[in-house]
Amino acid sequence: MTTRYDDPEILEPRRGWRDHTDTSDIEQLADWLDTKFVIPGTNWRFGLDSIIGLVPGIGDLATTFMGAYIIVRARELGAPGHLQLAMVGNLVVDSLVGAVPLVGDVFDFAFRSNAKNVRLLKRHLDKRALRNVSP
Repeated sequence: MTTRYDDPEILEPRRGWRDHTDTSDIEQLADWLDTKFVIPGTNWRFGLDSIIGLVPGIGDLATTFMGAYIIVRARELGAPGHLQLAMVGNLVVDSLVGAVPLVGDVFDFAFRSNAKNVRLLKRHLDKRALRNVSP
């Protein structure tokens, strides 16, 4: 059996297992990276980005790649170029400042680029959904 490359199933795959506006995967990732844990007795939240970032060099690189997934998903969800650029800017700032020993770890604790990027994307998706609703 040969595959036909003009088959509509190949050219236009069905969404299947994930809705085209489902952001739950990147919301969970941002939560784990930025706000999953609480310092007892305070309201201070932090995530794996702050913890993994303690490993010199490779820690910040690893969390940068995880944060890049959020931007890839934003592209899949149809985010415009200017929004993707803003998200890349947040990630670059987090990566560059986060790479500075000690200062970067405090910065990772406060900046939360992944949560910011998810909020930016969700705001865009909400606005797009409101424009597409007929009164």
